[in-house]
Amino acid sequence: MMIEAETNHEKDKDRGKAQKLKQQKVVTALALVVNVVVVDIVVVHVVMVNVMVVDAVVVDVVVVDVVVVDAVVVDVVAVHVVVVEVVVVEVVVVDVVAVHVVVVHVVVVDVVVVDAVVVDVVW
Repeated sequence: MMIEAETNHEKDKDRGKAQKLKQQKVVTALALVVNVVVVDIVVVHVVMVNVMVVDAVVVDVVVVDVVVVDAVVVDVVAVHVVVVEVVVVEVVVVDVVAVHVVVVHVVVVDVVVVDAVVVDVVW
């Protein structure tokens, strides 16, 4: 009777250890999945930033940079490399915005010329 009780007690211990190991493995797997998902989301945000920068103003880029800095604090050092790439894109975006302003002025001049042509036709 005593031997059976000790054997059952040892079996319970082994089951408890096995459950703890399973839980640890599950937690580790979940952590890895979360890290991969975060990296994927960051990559998608970078692509969306490039699209939005073309349409919007520099203020949108600044807001996205603040969010990226928050993500760097939470996530891995590899995100720092992405931040450097985003900074490089900002410099290019400033040049492109300057070109867009010049193009807008040219379009305004073209509209004035078209109005003059319309006046000649009516006359």
